[in-house]
Amino acid sequence: QVQLVESGGGLVQPGGSLRLSCAASGSIFSLNVMGWYRQAPGQQRELVAEITRAGSTTYVDSVKGRFTISGSISWAMLYLQMNSLKLDDTAVYYCSGRGSREYWGQGTQVTVSS
Repeated sequence: QVQLVESGGGLVQPGGSLRLSCAASGSIFSLNVMGWYRQAPGQQRELVAEITRAGSTTYVDSVKGRFTISGSISWAMLYLQMNSLKLDDTAVYYCSGRGSREYWGQGTQVTVSS
């Protein structure tokens, strides 16, 4: 079993920055990919960014150049640096881990508002 706990969300003005953190525990060795998803009210959950054990990263087009995923699966830590935040970035952000099974944190709220 894997447990994921997010932190770092909050209220920020447009153009501001936030850094999200995810702490993993349990059978971390079983994870191949970790990432961040987000879900806005009335919207489907979408993949924001992922990172593999080898360090390869992928991003949804809407955040490229603004967000950076980093961390280490083996060290059980994951981060999402979010810069130049926009109103459309408002959502609950979830940490995820995937191996033979998929795991989710309970989410942290990010609100971008003036």
